[in-house]
Amino acid sequence: MKISADKKQSWDLRLYVAGQTPKSIVALANLRKICAEHLRDEYHIEVIDLVRNPQLARQHQILAIPTLVRSLPMPIKKIIGDLSNTEKVLLGLEVRPRS
Repeated sequence: MKISADKKQSWDLRLYVAGQTPKSIVALANLRKICAEHLRDEYHIEVIDLVRNPQLARQHQILAIPTLVRSLPMPIKKIIGDLSNTEKVLLGLEVRPRS
């Protein structure tokens, strides 16, 4: 399928956490800030609590928490940690920082 150059790219992001731990709360706050600054309205965030759904850790191959997974655009990318280093997160997600 061909996608026109002017079509906006959509980012599908999943943040895997284990309850409301301080590290999980910080990771979500950092992710929201990064998305607002660099992806504008071109993203969707889903938070998956592995305390409520522990079977998803194995199904989705999550080995540490918090873990951010970018499923779109392909290829899939994973980043582990609280996402406090914005530069590393942008590099890991292959997002070009907005100037």
